[in-house]
Amino acid sequence: MQIQKFLLPALALAALFTACKKEESLTPTNLNPTPTPTDNTTAADKLKDSALLYTKDIYLWYDKIPASFNARTHADPSAIMTAIRQYSIEPGFSTPVDRWSFAVDQKSWNNASSGISGDFGLNVFFRQEGDLRVRAVEPNSPAGRAGVKRGWRITKINGNSNIATTNANFIVQNVYQSASTSFTFEKPDGTTTSISMDAANYQEQPIVLDSVYTVADKKIGYFVFNSFLGDTTNMYSNFSRIFNRFSSQGVQDLIVDLRYNGGGYVSVAEHLANYLAPSAANGNVMMTQKFNNKYSSYNSTDVFRKKGSLNLNRITFIVSSSTASASELLINSLKPYMEVVLVGPSKTHGKPVGYFPIPVGSWYILPVSFFTVNKNGEGHYYGGMSLNNQVADGLDKDWGDRSESSFSSAVSYIVSGAFRGAAPGQSSAAQQNPAVISGNQKLDLPNFKGAIDVRGLK
Repeated sequence: MQIQKFLLPALALAALFTACKKEESLTPTNLNPTPTPTDNTTAADKLKDSALLYTKDIYLWYDKIPASFNARTHADPSAIMTAIRQYSIEPGFSTPVDRWSFAVDQKSWNNASSGISGDFGLNVFFRQEGDLRVRAVEPNSPAGRAGVKRGWRITKINGNSNIATTNANFIVQNVYQSASTSFTFEKPDGTTTSISMDAANYQEQPIVLDSVYTVADKKIGYFVFNSFLGDTTNMYSNFSRIFNRFSSQGVQDLIVDLRYNGGGYVSVAEHLANYLAPSAANGNVMMTQKFNNKYSSYNSTDVFRKKGSLNLNRITFIVSSSTASASELLINSLKPYMEVVLVGPSKTHGKPVGYFPIPVGSWYILPVSFFTVNKNGEGHYYGGMSLNNQVADGLDKDWGDRSESSFSSAVSYIVSGAFRGAAPGQSSAAQQNPAVISGNQKLDLPNFKGAIDVRGLK
Protein backbone atom coordinates (compact mmCIF):
# COMPACT_ATOMS: atom_id res chain seq x y z
CA MET A 1 0.00 0.00 0.00
CA GLN A 2 1.45 3.31 -1.04
CA ILE A 3 0.26 6.57 0.46
CA GLN A 4 0.02 9.31 -2.17
CA LYS A 5 3.72 10.01 -1.99
CA PHE A 6 4.04 12.95 -4.30
CA LEU A 7 1.02 14.60 -2.68
CA LEU A 8 1.93 13.72 0.92
CA PRO A 9 5.70 14.05 1.31
CA ALA A 10 5.59 14.78 5.03
CA LEU A 11 3.51 11.69 5.71
CA ALA A 12 5.66 9.61 3.42
CA LEU A 13 8.83 10.52 5.27
CA ALA A 14 7.27 9.97 8.67
CA ALA A 15 5.29 6.85 8.22
CA LEU A 16 5.54 3.45 9.75
CA PHE A 17 1.89 3.23 10.65
CA THR A 18 -0.66 1.28 12.59
CA ALA A 19 -4.08 2.00 13.97
CA CYS A 20 -6.86 0.04 15.59
CA LYS A 21 -10.14 -1.75 15.43
CA LYS A 22 -13.23 -2.31 17.55
CA GLU A 23 -16.77 -1.14 17.06
CA GLU A 24 -16.54 0.12 20.65
CA SER A 25 -13.46 2.21 19.86
CA LEU A 26 -12.85 5.14 22.13
CA THR A 27 -13.72 8.52 20.65
CA PRO A 28 -13.27 12.11 21.80
CA THR A 29 -16.82 11.99 23.19
CA ASN A 30 -15.88 9.38 25.78
CA LEU A 31 -12.23 10.19 26.44
CA ASN A 32 -11.57 12.12 29.62
CA PRO A 33 -9.84 15.32 28.43
CA THR A 34 -11.92 18.48 28.25
CA PRO A 35 -11.43 21.19 25.61
CA THR A 36 -8.80 23.82 26.25
CA PRO A 37 -10.51 26.87 27.78
CA THR A 38 -10.91 29.92 25.62
CA ASP A 39 -8.16 32.42 26.38
CA ASN A 40 -5.66 34.57 24.55
CA THR A 41 -3.52 31.70 23.31
CA THR A 42 -3.30 31.14 19.59
CA ALA A 43 -5.42 28.59 17.76
CA ALA A 44 -2.26 26.66 16.89
CA ASP A 45 -1.26 26.35 20.54
CA LYS A 46 -4.78 25.29 21.53
CA LEU A 47 -4.60 22.57 18.87
CA LYS A 48 -1.29 21.34 20.26
CA ASP A 49 -2.61 21.40 23.83
CA SER A 50 -5.65 19.34 22.82
CA ALA A 51 -3.49 16.81 21.01
CA LEU A 52 -1.38 16.35 24.12
CA LEU A 53 -4.40 16.11 26.45
CA TYR A 54 -5.88 13.25 24.46
CA THR A 55 -2.50 11.56 24.18
CA LYS A 56 -1.82 11.74 27.93
CA ASP A 57 -5.18 10.08 28.46
CA ILE A 58 -5.24 7.22 25.92
CA TYR A 59 -1.56 6.57 25.07
CA LEU A 60 -0.53 3.07 26.11
CA TRP A 61 2.43 4.54 28.02
CA TYR A 62 0.60 7.70 29.16
CA ASP A 63 2.08 7.52 32.65
CA LYS A 64 5.61 7.77 31.24
CA ILE A 65 5.03 11.18 29.62
CA PRO A 66 6.54 13.73 32.04
CA ALA A 67 4.48 16.62 33.37
CA SER A 68 7.11 18.94 31.93
CA PHE A 69 6.37 17.86 28.33
CA ASN A 70 5.39 21.06 26.51
CA ALA A 71 3.33 20.50 23.37
CA ARG A 72 3.71 24.12 22.30
CA THR A 73 7.43 23.74 21.69
CA HIS A 74 6.66 21.37 18.81
CA ALA A 75 5.72 22.43 15.30
CA ASP A 76 2.40 20.62 14.99
CA PRO A 77 0.50 17.47 16.10
CA SER A 78 2.72 15.32 13.88
CA ALA A 79 5.82 16.51 15.72
CA ILE A 80 4.11 15.91 19.05
CA MET A 81 3.29 12.30 18.13
CA THR A 82 6.89 11.72 17.10
CA ALA A 83 8.17 13.27 20.31
CA ILE A 84 6.06 11.12 22.65
CA ARG A 85 7.43 7.89 21.18
CA GLN A 86 10.52 8.18 23.39
CA TYR A 87 8.43 7.34 26.47
CA SER A 88 7.28 3.91 25.23
CA ILE A 89 9.32 1.81 27.66
CA GLU A 90 8.55 -1.91 27.75
CA PRO A 91 10.13 -4.52 30.07
CA GLY A 92 12.79 -6.50 28.26
CA PHE A 93 13.57 -3.77 25.70
CA SER A 94 16.46 -1.36 26.11
CA THR A 95 15.07 1.30 23.78
CA PRO A 96 11.57 2.78 23.24
CA VAL A 97 9.35 0.42 21.28
CA ASP A 98 6.92 2.91 19.71
CA ARG A 99 7.91 3.70 16.12
CA TRP A 100 4.42 4.44 14.89
CA SER A 101 2.41 7.11 16.75
CA PHE A 102 1.65 9.81 14.20
CA ALA A 103 -0.72 12.57 13.12
CA VAL A 104 -1.98 13.52 9.69
CA ASP A 105 -4.46 15.96 8.18
CA GLN A 106 -7.88 14.37 7.86
CA LYS A 107 -8.27 14.72 4.09
CA SER A 108 -4.97 12.97 3.40
CA TRP A 109 -5.76 10.15 5.80
CA ASN A 110 -9.24 9.61 4.37
CA ASN A 111 -7.77 9.20 0.88
CA ALA A 112 -4.94 6.92 1.98
CA SER A 113 -7.08 4.66 4.16
CA SER A 114 -9.58 4.08 1.36
CA GLY A 115 -6.86 2.77 -0.95
CA ILE A 116 -6.69 5.81 -3.21
CA SER A 117 -3.17 6.59 -4.41
CA GLY A 118 -1.78 9.30 -6.64
CA ASP A 119 1.60 8.22 -7.96
CA PHE A 120 3.07 5.84 -10.57
CA GLY A 121 1.91 2.66 -8.81
CA LEU A 122 5.45 1.37 -8.82
CA ASN A 123 7.32 -0.17 -5.88
CA VAL A 124 11.05 -0.84 -6.03
CA PHE A 125 13.72 -2.71 -4.03
CA PHE A 126 17.40 -3.51 -4.43
CA ARG A 127 18.04 -7.16 -5.26
CA GLN A 128 21.72 -6.50 -4.62
CA GLU A 129 23.97 -3.46 -4.77
CA GLY A 130 23.34 -1.62 -8.04
CA ASP A 131 20.52 -3.98 -9.05
CA LEU A 132 17.20 -2.13 -8.57
CA ARG A 133 14.08 -4.16 -9.30
CA VAL A 134 10.36 -3.57 -9.61
CA ARG A 135 8.99 -5.37 -6.57
CA ALA A 136 5.28 -4.69 -7.23
CA VAL A 137 3.00 -2.83 -9.65
CA GLU A 138 -0.57 -1.66 -9.16
CA PRO A 139 -2.60 -2.81 -12.20
CA ASN A 140 -4.75 0.35 -12.46
CA SER A 141 -1.79 2.74 -12.06
CA PRO A 142 0.31 4.45 -14.75
CA ALA A 143 2.97 1.73 -14.38
CA GLY A 144 0.38 -1.03 -14.58
CA ARG A 145 -1.25 0.46 -17.67
CA ALA A 146 2.22 0.74 -19.26
CA GLY A 147 2.74 -3.01 -18.81
CA VAL A 148 5.54 -2.84 -16.23
CA LYS A 149 5.99 -6.14 -14.36
CA ARG A 150 7.52 -7.30 -11.08
CA GLY A 151 11.11 -8.40 -11.67
CA TRP A 152 12.04 -5.81 -14.30
CA ARG A 153 15.36 -4.11 -13.61
CA ILE A 154 15.59 -0.32 -13.55
CA THR A 155 18.82 0.84 -15.17
CA LYS A 156 18.12 4.58 -15.48
CA ILE A 157 15.89 7.13 -13.79
CA ASN A 158 15.50 10.43 -15.63
CA GLY A 159 18.62 9.48 -17.58
CA ASN A 160 20.66 8.96 -14.41
CA SER A 161 22.36 5.55 -14.35
CA ASN A 162 23.63 5.95 -10.76
CA ILE A 163 21.31 3.25 -9.42
CA ALA A 164 23.09 2.58 -6.12
CA THR A 165 22.04 2.28 -2.48
CA THR A 166 23.95 5.50 -1.78
CA ASN A 167 21.53 7.23 -4.15
CA ALA A 168 18.39 5.91 -2.41
CA ASN A 169 17.04 9.38 -1.61
CA PHE A 170 17.15 10.29 -5.31
CA ILE A 171 15.28 7.07 -6.11
CA VAL A 172 12.60 7.73 -3.47
CA GLN A 173 12.07 11.26 -4.73
CA ASN A 174 11.69 10.24 -8.37
CA VAL A 175 9.79 6.98 -7.92
CA TYR A 176 7.43 7.96 -5.10
CA GLN A 177 7.25 11.73 -4.86
CA SER A 178 7.55 13.01 -8.41
CA ALA A 179 4.74 14.06 -10.74
CA SER A 180 6.64 12.88 -13.83
CA THR A 181 9.62 10.53 -14.25
CA SER A 182 11.21 8.60 -17.11
CA PHE A 183 12.51 5.07 -16.53
CA THR A 184 14.69 2.69 -18.51
CA PHE A 185 13.85 -0.95 -17.77
CA GLU A 186 15.66 -4.15 -18.61
CA LYS A 187 13.22 -7.03 -19.10
CA PRO A 188 13.90 -10.68 -18.19
CA ASP A 189 14.68 -11.47 -21.84
CA GLY A 190 17.48 -8.87 -21.85
CA THR A 191 15.67 -6.28 -23.97
CA THR A 192 15.29 -2.71 -22.73
CA THR A 193 12.46 -0.23 -22.88
CA SER A 194 12.15 3.41 -21.83
CA ILE A 195 8.85 4.62 -20.38
CA SER A 196 7.88 8.10 -19.19
CA MET A 197 5.12 8.22 -16.58
CA ASP A 198 2.90 10.94 -15.18
CA ALA A 199 1.53 10.39 -11.68
CA ALA A 200 -2.23 9.85 -11.49
CA ASN A 201 -4.91 8.87 -9.00
CA TYR A 202 -6.09 5.25 -9.03
CA GLN A 203 -7.79 2.66 -6.82
CA GLU A 204 -5.39 0.07 -5.50
CA GLN A 205 -6.02 -3.66 -5.97
CA PRO A 206 -4.58 -5.46 -2.94
CA ILE A 207 -5.23 -9.00 -4.18
CA VAL A 208 -2.39 -9.61 -6.62
CA LEU A 209 -2.71 -13.29 -7.48
CA ASP A 210 -4.58 -16.43 -6.51
CA SER A 211 -3.74 -19.75 -8.10
CA VAL A 212 -3.66 -23.50 -7.53
CA TYR A 213 -0.56 -25.61 -8.26
CA THR A 214 -0.29 -29.36 -8.48
CA VAL A 215 3.16 -30.44 -7.26
CA ALA A 216 3.85 -34.16 -6.85
CA ASP A 217 0.61 -35.37 -5.26
CA LYS A 218 -0.14 -32.05 -3.52
CA LYS A 219 -2.73 -29.41 -4.39
CA ILE A 220 -1.23 -26.11 -3.21
CA GLY A 221 -3.13 -22.83 -3.11
CA TYR A 222 -1.16 -19.59 -3.49
CA PHE A 223 -2.58 -16.21 -2.51
CA VAL A 224 -0.68 -12.90 -2.84
CA PHE A 225 -2.22 -10.14 -0.74
CA ASN A 226 -0.53 -6.74 -0.49
CA SER A 227 -2.81 -4.62 1.72
CA PHE A 228 -5.75 -4.78 4.12
CA LEU A 229 -6.83 -1.30 2.97
CA GLY A 230 -9.12 -0.40 0.12
CA ASP A 231 -12.57 -1.38 -1.14
CA THR A 232 -13.64 -3.88 1.52
CA THR A 233 -16.78 -4.95 -0.35
CA ASN A 234 -14.64 -5.96 -3.29
CA MET A 235 -12.10 -7.69 -1.06
CA TYR A 236 -14.77 -9.72 0.75
CA SER A 237 -16.29 -10.78 -2.55
CA ASN A 238 -12.88 -11.89 -3.76
CA PHE A 239 -12.16 -13.76 -0.53
CA SER A 240 -15.37 -15.75 -1.07
CA ARG A 241 -14.46 -16.48 -4.69
CA ILE A 242 -10.87 -17.46 -3.91
CA PHE A 243 -11.59 -19.76 -1.00
CA ASN A 244 -14.51 -21.42 -2.79
CA ARG A 245 -12.09 -22.12 -5.63
CA PHE A 246 -9.45 -23.48 -3.27
CA SER A 247 -12.01 -25.79 -1.67
CA SER A 248 -13.53 -26.97 -4.96
CA GLN A 249 -10.08 -27.82 -6.35
CA GLY A 250 -9.12 -29.81 -3.28
CA VAL A 251 -6.36 -27.55 -1.94
CA GLN A 252 -4.46 -29.39 0.80
CA ASP A 253 -1.89 -26.74 1.67
CA LEU A 254 -1.92 -22.96 1.37
CA ILE A 255 0.80 -20.34 0.89
CA VAL A 256 -0.25 -16.78 1.77
CA ASP A 257 2.20 -14.18 0.50
CA LEU A 258 2.24 -11.13 2.80
CA ARG A 259 5.84 -10.10 2.14
CA TYR A 260 4.92 -6.47 1.28
CA ASN A 261 1.66 -6.24 3.24
CA GLY A 262 2.03 -3.47 5.81
CA GLY A 263 -1.49 -3.95 7.14
CA GLY A 264 -4.74 -1.99 6.94
CA TYR A 265 -8.20 -2.61 8.35
CA VAL A 266 -8.16 -5.07 11.23
CA SER A 267 -11.74 -5.98 10.36
CA VAL A 268 -10.41 -7.30 7.03
CA ALA A 269 -7.71 -9.26 8.84
CA GLU A 270 -10.42 -10.83 11.02
CA HIS A 271 -12.48 -11.65 7.95
CA LEU A 272 -9.52 -13.37 6.29
CA ALA A 273 -8.58 -15.19 9.50
CA ASN A 274 -12.03 -16.80 9.55
CA TYR A 275 -11.33 -18.35 6.13
CA LEU A 276 -7.83 -19.52 7.06
CA ALA A 277 -8.55 -20.96 10.52
CA PRO A 278 -9.29 -24.68 10.87
CA SER A 279 -12.81 -25.71 11.84
CA ALA A 280 -11.59 -26.56 15.35
CA ALA A 281 -10.94 -22.85 15.98
CA ASN A 282 -14.58 -21.88 15.51
CA GLY A 283 -15.94 -20.16 18.60
CA ASN A 284 -12.52 -19.98 20.24
CA VAL A 285 -10.41 -16.91 21.00
CA MET A 286 -8.91 -15.12 18.01
CA MET A 287 -7.34 -12.20 19.87
CA THR A 288 -7.61 -10.03 22.96
CA GLN A 289 -7.02 -6.28 22.95
CA LYS A 290 -5.91 -4.43 26.07
CA PHE A 291 -5.83 -0.67 26.76
CA ASN A 292 -4.00 1.25 29.46
CA ASN A 293 -5.23 0.91 33.04
CA LYS A 294 -7.55 3.93 32.74
CA TYR A 295 -9.50 2.25 29.95
CA SER A 296 -9.33 -1.41 30.96
CA SER A 297 -13.14 -1.56 30.68
CA TYR A 298 -12.61 -1.44 26.90
CA ASN A 299 -10.46 -4.58 26.90
CA SER A 300 -12.15 -7.10 24.62
CA THR A 301 -11.83 -10.56 23.15
CA ASP A 302 -12.84 -11.61 19.63
CA VAL A 303 -13.57 -15.20 18.61
CA PHE A 304 -13.28 -17.09 15.34
CA ARG A 305 -16.40 -17.44 13.21
CA LYS A 306 -15.35 -19.95 10.59
CA LYS A 307 -16.04 -19.12 6.95
CA GLY A 308 -15.84 -21.47 4.00
CA SER A 309 -15.11 -25.18 3.93
CA LEU A 310 -11.33 -25.09 3.62
CA ASN A 311 -10.01 -26.92 6.68
CA LEU A 312 -6.22 -26.86 6.89
CA ASN A 313 -3.87 -27.98 9.66
CA ARG A 314 -0.93 -25.99 8.27
CA ILE A 315 -0.41 -22.66 6.56
CA THR A 316 2.77 -21.13 5.16
CA PHE A 317 3.26 -17.38 5.09
CA ILE A 318 5.87 -15.59 2.98
CA VAL A 319 6.96 -12.56 5.00
CA SER A 320 9.61 -9.85 5.26
CA SER A 321 10.40 -6.74 7.30
CA SER A 322 7.61 -5.07 5.29
CA THR A 323 5.06 -7.49 6.79
CA ALA A 324 3.49 -5.45 9.57
CA SER A 325 0.68 -4.87 12.01
CA ALA A 326 -2.60 -6.34 10.70
CA SER A 327 -0.56 -8.94 8.80
CA GLU A 328 1.29 -9.91 11.98
CA LEU A 329 -1.97 -9.91 13.90
CA LEU A 330 -3.42 -12.40 11.39
CA ILE A 331 -0.40 -14.71 11.74
CA ASN A 332 -0.33 -14.46 15.53
CA SER A 333 -4.05 -15.22 15.86
CA LEU A 334 -3.71 -18.47 13.91
CA LYS A 335 -0.63 -19.82 15.70
CA PRO A 336 -2.47 -21.53 18.60
CA TYR A 337 -4.65 -23.55 16.21
CA MET A 338 -2.43 -24.80 13.40
CA GLU A 339 1.13 -25.20 12.21
CA VAL A 340 2.26 -21.77 11.00
CA VAL A 341 5.42 -21.66 8.86
CA LEU A 342 7.21 -18.39 8.06
CA VAL A 343 9.46 -18.17 4.99
CA GLY A 344 11.11 -15.14 3.45
CA PRO A 345 14.05 -12.74 3.31
CA SER A 346 13.73 -11.40 6.88
CA LYS A 347 11.64 -11.55 10.02
CA THR A 348 8.48 -9.44 10.19
CA HIS A 349 8.32 -5.75 11.08
CA GLY A 350 7.34 -6.18 14.76
CA LYS A 351 4.21 -4.20 15.66
CA PRO A 352 1.90 -5.81 18.22
CA VAL A 353 0.15 -2.55 19.14
CA GLY A 354 -2.59 -0.42 17.63
CA TYR A 355 -4.53 2.82 17.70
CA PHE A 356 -7.41 4.66 16.12
CA PRO A 357 -7.74 8.12 14.55
CA ILE A 358 -8.85 10.83 17.01
CA PRO A 359 -9.99 14.05 15.29
CA VAL A 360 -8.37 17.18 16.66
CA GLY A 361 -9.13 20.25 14.59
CA SER A 362 -8.37 19.38 10.97
CA TRP A 363 -5.98 16.61 12.07
CA TYR A 364 -6.22 13.02 13.15
CA ILE A 365 -3.85 12.05 15.94
CA LEU A 366 -3.02 8.37 16.37
CA PRO A 367 -1.09 7.68 19.58
CA VAL A 368 -0.55 3.96 20.19
CA SER A 369 -3.47 2.96 22.42
CA PHE A 370 -3.63 -0.81 22.91
CA PHE A 371 -1.76 -4.07 22.47
CA THR A 372 -3.05 -7.39 21.16
CA VAL A 373 -2.35 -10.98 22.18
CA ASN A 374 -3.57 -14.33 20.87
CA LYS A 375 -5.31 -17.16 22.74
CA ASN A 376 -2.05 -18.13 24.44
CA GLY A 377 -1.23 -14.60 25.57
CA GLU A 378 1.50 -14.27 22.91
CA GLY A 379 1.95 -10.89 21.29
CA HIS A 380 4.90 -8.82 22.46
CA TYR A 381 6.78 -9.31 19.18
CA TYR A 382 8.32 -5.83 19.01
CA GLY A 383 11.44 -7.43 17.55
CA GLY A 384 9.48 -9.10 14.75
CA MET A 385 8.39 -12.69 14.19
CA SER A 386 11.22 -15.12 13.50
CA LEU A 387 11.48 -17.17 10.32
CA ASN A 388 11.46 -20.92 9.88
CA ASN A 389 13.49 -20.44 6.72
CA GLN A 390 15.42 -17.39 5.54
CA VAL A 391 15.60 -17.24 1.77
CA ALA A 392 16.01 -14.42 -0.74
CA ASP A 393 13.16 -12.32 -2.03
CA GLY A 394 13.22 -13.41 -5.67
CA LEU A 395 13.04 -9.88 -7.00
CA ASP A 396 13.98 -10.92 -10.53
CA LYS A 397 10.88 -13.12 -10.86
CA ASP A 398 7.21 -12.29 -11.38
CA TRP A 399 4.50 -13.37 -8.94
CA GLY A 400 3.75 -17.08 -9.03
CA ASP A 401 6.96 -18.09 -10.80
CA ARG A 402 7.86 -21.52 -9.42
CA SER A 403 11.56 -20.62 -9.49
CA GLU A 404 11.13 -17.51 -7.33
CA SER A 405 13.18 -18.20 -4.19
CA SER A 406 10.68 -17.61 -1.39
CA PHE A 407 7.77 -19.28 -3.19
CA SER A 408 9.96 -22.18 -4.28
CA SER A 409 11.19 -22.81 -0.74
CA ALA A 410 7.63 -22.76 0.62
CA VAL A 411 6.52 -25.29 -2.00
CA SER A 412 9.52 -27.49 -1.29
CA TYR A 413 8.70 -27.63 2.42
CA ILE A 414 5.09 -28.57 1.71
CA VAL A 415 6.05 -31.33 -0.71
CA SER A 416 9.18 -32.78 0.93
CA GLY A 417 9.36 -31.40 4.46
CA ALA A 418 12.65 -29.67 3.60
CA PHE A 419 13.20 -26.07 2.62
CA ARG A 420 14.89 -25.45 -0.70
CA GLY A 421 18.15 -23.57 -1.01
CA ALA A 422 18.24 -20.49 -3.19
CA ALA A 423 18.60 -21.00 -6.92
CA PRO A 424 21.79 -19.69 -8.60
CA GLY A 425 21.88 -15.91 -8.42
CA GLN A 426 19.14 -15.87 -5.76
CA SER A 427 21.32 -15.91 -2.64
CA SER A 428 19.77 -14.24 0.38
CA ALA A 429 23.27 -13.10 1.40
CA ALA A 430 23.26 -10.35 -1.24
CA GLN A 431 20.02 -8.96 0.15
CA GLN A 432 21.44 -9.10 3.69
CA ASN A 433 24.30 -6.79 2.70
CA PRO A 434 24.09 -3.88 5.21
CA ALA A 435 24.10 -1.34 2.38
CA VAL A 436 21.26 -3.16 0.62
CA ILE A 437 19.27 -3.45 3.86
CA SER A 438 19.73 0.27 4.54
CA GLY A 439 18.84 1.19 0.98
CA ASN A 440 15.69 -0.93 1.00
CA GLN A 441 14.62 0.52 4.33
CA LYS A 442 14.68 3.95 2.73
CA LEU A 443 12.78 2.66 -0.30
CA ASP A 444 10.18 1.03 1.96
CA LEU A 445 9.61 4.05 4.20
CA PRO A 446 6.88 5.62 2.05
CA ASN A 447 4.78 2.44 2.18
CA PHE A 448 1.93 2.11 4.65
CA LYS A 449 2.30 -0.07 7.72
CA GLY A 450 -0.66 -0.31 10.01
CA ALA A 451 -4.03 -1.62 11.11
CA ILE A 452 -7.02 0.68 11.14
CA ASP A 453 -10.76 0.65 11.75
CA VAL A 454 -12.76 3.86 12.11
CA ARG A 455 -16.15 2.28 12.83
CA GLY A 456 -16.08 3.72 16.33
CA LEU A 457 -15.86 7.23 14.94
CA LYS A 458 -19.08 7.08 12.93
